[in-house]
Amino acid sequence: MPVQRLGPKTVTALVEDATAAPSMHNAQPWRFRFLRDSSAFHLHADLERAIPRSDPDNRGLHLGCGAALFNLRVAAVHAGLEPVTELLPDPADPQLLARVRLTDLALPRSPLRPLYPAIHHRHTSRDPFSEREIPPAVQDDLRDAAGREGAELVFPGPWHVQTLLELVHDAEGRDAVDPERSEDLARWTRLGVDSVETTPDGIPEYAFGPRKRDGKAPVRDFAGRRPVAGRGSATFEHTPHLALLGSAGDRPEDWLRAGQAMERVLLLATVNGLATSLTSHALEWSDLRWLVRDPQTSVGYVQMVLRLGYGPPGIKSPRRPVREVLDID
Repeated sequence: MPVQRLGPKTVTALVEDATAAPSMHNAQPWRFRFLRDSSAFHLHADLERAIPRSDPDNRGLHLGCGAALFNLRVAAVHAGLEPVTELLPDPADPQLLARVRLTDLALPRSPLRPLYPAIHHRHTSRDPFSEREIPPAVQDDLRDAAGREGAELVFPGPWHVQTLLELVHDAEGRDAVDPERSEDLARWTRLGVDSVETTPDGIPEYAFGPRKRDGKAPVRDFAGRRPVAGRGSATFEHTPHLALLGSAGDRPEDWLRAGQAMERVLLLATVNGLATSLTSHALEWSDLRWLVRDPQTSVGYVQMVLRLGYGPPGIKSPRRPVREVLDID
């Protein structure tokens, strides 16, 4: 049954939780509209925050919005509400990505409920992780989490991890000589104290992490060749623990499901004490993306590469004020 009319404070809190989700270059490409009469959220793509050179088909945009959608579902369950979700509910409006109708009486033992504390504890970590193995039981739980959202999580073997690292290196080399890709990074990186303190999006310099002195972890260097005062260097892991998140299809609905699966995996990993980061570098080139997939698995399309491990949990990146991303009707 529909919930009693929610007040602005509750609606705002739900969206604040939703927007803690990761997005490509922290562009935060989402807008929410809450309809009081139907107790429903509409999630819209904000195409002004698209990244056309690195994400020309908006696949990454959909992944970020899917992650925000999953956070909204978790936050609703935490508030005692049951979210009934419909993806792409209006074929005439492709920017309307999802409708979430809230009803009373969320299941008391919902598997989403324990994930809520991780929403604001999960941050992308660009620091070195240890070489410690991830226990098989934890890997199994993460696979199950992806499967519950209609995606597949694969932990590739050593030979395929090496292939992935070579593809990332190839992508880095291509980006270095592509001025349009450099424009994307310039738009969404924040250098200098004034910029960091006044801009509520993008990647601030304090979240760049150290420059990689040695190691093989696929961590994007958002500083590039630009100097950052006080930034040190470090040795990263030589055998990084990577996971491929994939789907059978490669259409907007698949991307939204994959984004929800990605966030479910990230939150569960956080609950299990893992640090996490995402690497889409090789996936941003169509020919390299096809090579990223593991031919020994059933994954048709890789949507994201996750780096997991034990190490610093990462630093919180800025978020836009809720008033900028939420309308209440």
